[in-house]
Amino acid sequence: MSTPHRGAEDLLRELAPQVLGVLVRRYGSFDACEDAVQEALLAAALQWPEEGVPDSPRSWLVTVASRKLVDQVRSEAARRRREDALALATPQSALLAHSADAVPAADRDDSLALLFLCCHPSLSAPSRIALTLRAVGGLSTAQIAAAFLVPEATMAQRISRAKQTIKAAGTPLTMPEGSGGAERLAAVRHVLYLIFNEGYTTTGGTDLTVPELSDEAIRLTRLLHRLVPEDPETAGLLALMLLTDARRPARTGAHGELVPLTEQDRGRWDRGLIAEGVDLISRTLPRGQVGPYQLQAAIAAVHDEAEHSDATDWPQVLALYDLLERFGPNPVVSLNRAIAVAMVQGPAAGLDLLEKLESGKRLAHHHRLLATRGHLLEQLGRHQAAASAYREAAARTTSAPERRHLTQRAQRLENPACPPRRTASVRPRGAPTPDLRPVTGDQQSSGAPSPGVTLAQGTATGSSKHRTGGGHTACAHCEYC
Repeated sequence: MSTPHRGAEDLLRELAPQVLGVLVRRYGSFDACEDAVQEALLAAALQWPEEGVPDSPRSWLVTVASRKLVDQVRSEAARRRREDALALATPQSALLAHSADAVPAADRDDSLALLFLCCHPSLSAPSRIALTLRAVGGLSTAQIAAAFLVPEATMAQRISRAKQTIKAAGTPLTMPEGSGGAERLAAVRHVLYLIFNEGYTTTGGTDLTVPELSDEAIRLTRLLHRLVPEDPETAGLLALMLLTDARRPARTGAHGELVPLTEQDRGRWDRGLIAEGVDLISRTLPRGQVGPYQLQAAIAAVHDEAEHSDATDWPQVLALYDLLERFGPNPVVSLNRAIAVAMVQGPAAGLDLLEKLESGKRLAHHHRLLATRGHLLEQLGRHQAAASAYREAAARTTSAPERRHLTQRAQRLENPACPPRRTASVRPRGAPTPDLRPVTGDQQSSGAPSPGVTLAQGTATGSSKHRTGGGHTACAHCEYC
């Protein structure tokens, strides 16, 4: 045994998917293996702080989990045949020859295959998210339930049903091949994106953010990037998360209130995350196959590199959204593009685009569209109409901080005696744009440099089947209103 050099909890969460992958590959029963691994993790959490971390912690967990699994099978008399099959498939040396902290075997890291299994096509999106956080993220059922504001019993049933679905499908722990592998990888990215979204701006509750979820999404995406380092969209997703999460410290005030992008203290932004994200997207874009996550990361980089809101290179942002729309119809992307158009051509031009979105069903009464409408109407001086839009948006959001923020904006417009708030300046059509040209071809912007968003060598490619619709983290403009 050795004295732990880092938190035992972090080590256990890192090893959990590796250990589960080993057991599932050996024994094939995902649900039973997951239960056994959870028992081994609990035993380690109780024992390691007192006795120290074993010299071979992964092997310790594999051995203990294997013994727990065999104990489970032996205790179920009604499943004697499964016990016989397991005993025949398991070499006695694997169960008896080594102590719990023996030298680790040469088992491969099955974390990526486990991610694919947790994002099985037969599972719903909520089930994929819950199972990924439990099996790969190492979060307890109680932690997952708390993050999504549902009873623990409800989340336990969701996870149990997901495990039973995988068991019924009989899918082995293997890497999908051919085009199926690309689609499954896209599904894994999408699940991680949704987890991050919920953490960055929770859809309900009293808090604006759930840092535990966004932190876990970043950790898992780092793992995925390590497992598939040559995949540009995975790198783009990680860069997007880093560049977006860098703003989190400034997004709320002292009392948890929402702080719009234009009013945020940029000195509180995490410059380390920004530097890492810009470096990653700068190295990824020139590879030649640009996808939606990379473009969203490039947009986030433009915002993060602006010293203040008025220095934002909005023509660059608009050019990137034009590219993003090529991946197929996505109302969230169109909403954010409308804001970029308003910032370049004036609020009236943005409102014209909102009218087209309002004719569709997916965003017609969404609180973000209504909040955007209120913001643009306010810029035009139509305060009564803007206040009405803000109030309708407040009535439709399920987030308490957003509701308070939108209500306060409406009240300020209805009561001019309230202290004025600073809003983003919108350059009217024809107004001079000081050296803020979009980067196209080999042309570089002569304004503030944005090294992370040059698309000279890039070609927009990819399928819209697993596009990133529905999320809102890449849209810095959602923090405008």
